[in-house]
Amino acid sequence: MVHLLSSERPSMAAASSNPLSALVNWFAKTRANRARRVALQSLLDYDTARLDDLGINRQDLFEALEAPSQRPGLRLAQKRAESSRNWLNP
Repeated sequence: MVHLLSSERPSMAAASSNPLSALVNWFAKTRANRARRVALQSLLDYDTARLDDLGINRQDLFEALEAPSQRPGLRLAQKRAESSRNWLNP
């Protein structure tokens, strides 16, 4: 399942001067990135009709997987919003 990731904090906001805290933050960030990648990859198992119902396509997912530093959840949410606008105004 993909979640909207608009609540992500910039990496500078999470910076710490404590080495142990920095290590814990690095592990948490790595774990979150992996969970995000697994969620996006699981969407690739959906058929084209289901992805169309979600307002995205396989190319959107591939773009999100290739550029994880560009906040893929927000990128997919923008694609979904664009798709819904186009659907309402043919």
